Amino acid sequence: MKKVASVMAVILLAVSVIQPQHVHAAKSVSDIQSQLNAVEKKAQEAAQQKKKAAAQKKKSQMLKARTQKDLGKVLQAINEVSSQLARVSSDISQTESGLRQAKKDLAETKERIHAREGMIDTRVRMMYTDGLISYMDVLMASTNFSDFVERADSLRMIVDQDQDILAQHEKDKQFVIVTQKKLTASYAKAKSLYAEKAERKGELDAKENEKQVLIFKYNTQIENADDITSEQEQALWDLADQRSSLYQEKTALEAQERAAAAARAAAEAQARAAAAANDSSDDGGDGGYTPPTTGGYQGSGNGSMGLPVNGARISSPFGYRNHPIQGVYKMHTGVDFAAPQGTDIHAAQGGTVVVAQWQNGYGNTVIIDHGNGIKTLYGHIRDGGIAVTVGQTVSQGQKIAEVGSTGNSTGPHCHFEVRVNNTPVDPMGYL
Repeated sequence: MKKVASVMAVILLAVSVIQPQHVHAAKSVSDIQSQLNAVEKKAQEAAQQKKKAAAQKKKSQMLKARTQKDLGKVLQAINEVSSQLARVSSDISQTESGLRQAKKDLAETKERIHAREGMIDTRVRMMYTDGLISYMDVLMASTNFSDFVERADSLRMIVDQDQDILAQHEKDKQFVIVTQKKLTASYAKAKSLYAEKAERKGELDAKENEKQVLIFKYNTQIENADDITSEQEQALWDLADQRSSLYQEKTALEAQERAAAAARAAAEAQARAAAAANDSSDDGGDGGYTPPTTGGYQGSGNGSMGLPVNGARISSPFGYRNHPIQGVYKMHTGVDFAAPQGTDIHAAQGGTVVVAQWQNGYGNTVIIDHGNGIKTLYGHIRDGGIAVTVGQTVSQGQKIAEVGSTGNSTGPHCHFEVRVNNTPVDPMGYL
C-alpha cells in the first residue's frame, strides 16, 4: 500500500504540475491564432486595396496614353491654326495695303473725274448754246475741198475725244466703285476669318491646357501607385514583425504543449511501471521525475546565406543611386539580381514566411523571418509566381517564387533585401 500511495503521489504531482500549464498553453495558442487571424484579415484587406491601387495605376496609364495621343492631335491642330492665322494676318496686311493704295487711286481718279466733268460741262454748254450749227459753220467756212476734209477730220476727232472722255469717266467711276467694294469685302472677310481662327486657337489652347493638367494628374496617380512611401514601408515591416512575433510565440507554446504531453505520458508510464513492480515485489525503489526541456527557434547566427537567384547579373547594388523611374537621388535598400522572367527565386536561408503578397513599389513580395532580428525580402515577383504561403517554414535553397517585373520595375529582376531589426544592410556581406 505504501508503494501504491507513492505512485499515486507521483501521478498527482505530475498532473498538478502539467495540467495547468496545458490548459494555459492551449488557451494562449488559441488566443495567438485569433490574433494571427485578425492580422491575416487586415493583411487581406490591405492586399485588396493595393490590388485596387494597381488597377487604378493601369487605368491611369491607359488614360495618360490616350490623353497624350489627344494632346498630340491638339498640338497639331494648334500648329495648323497658327499657320492659318499667319496666312490670314498676311492677307489682312496685304488687303490693308491694297485699301490704302485704293484710297490713293480713288483720290487721283476723283481728281481726273473732276477735271473731266469740267471739260464735259464746257462741251455740254457749247453744244447747248451752239448746237450742230457751229459744226456746220466750221465746215462751210472751208476755202477748198482739202480744207473741208481737214476741218471734217478735226471735227470727227473732237467728237471722238468727247466720247472717249465720257467712256473713261464712266470706266474710272466703275473701277473705283468695284475696287472699293471688293477690297472692303476682302477686308471684312479676312477680319472675320482671323476672328474665327483666333477663337479656334483659343479653344485649342484651352484644350491643350486641359490635357496637360490631366497628364499631370495621371502622372501623380502613377507615381503615387509606384512609390514606396515611408508609411507604406513601415506598415509592411510592422506586419512582418507582428507575424514573426506571433508565429514564434505560437511555435514556443506548441513546443511546450508537446513537452507537457510527453511529460504526462512519461509520468503515466512511470506510474504503470511502479504499479507493476509493486505487484511483483514490495521492496522496489521510488520512481523519479525529470521535467522536459523546451526551447524556441534559434538562428544559426553565422550570417551565411545562399544566392536568391542562381546565375543572375547584379544590375543595381546596395546604396544611393539615381532612381531609374523617378529620376531622384535616393537610397536603394537592396541588390537587384537581373534574370529572365520566370527564373526560380530561392530562400537565402531557412525561416518562416511572414509576407507573401502585393506591396506598392515592390510588386509581388515575399519576406522570410530567419530569427535573431534578421529578415530577407524578395520583390518584383511575377504575377502568380509566389510559391509559398504566410506561416510556411522554408529551408535554405527552397524555391519560394519566380522572377518578374511587377511594381516599380524597369525589367525582370529580383530585388533582394537583408534587414537586421528592420534596418536595411548591404546583402553582399551575407551572401
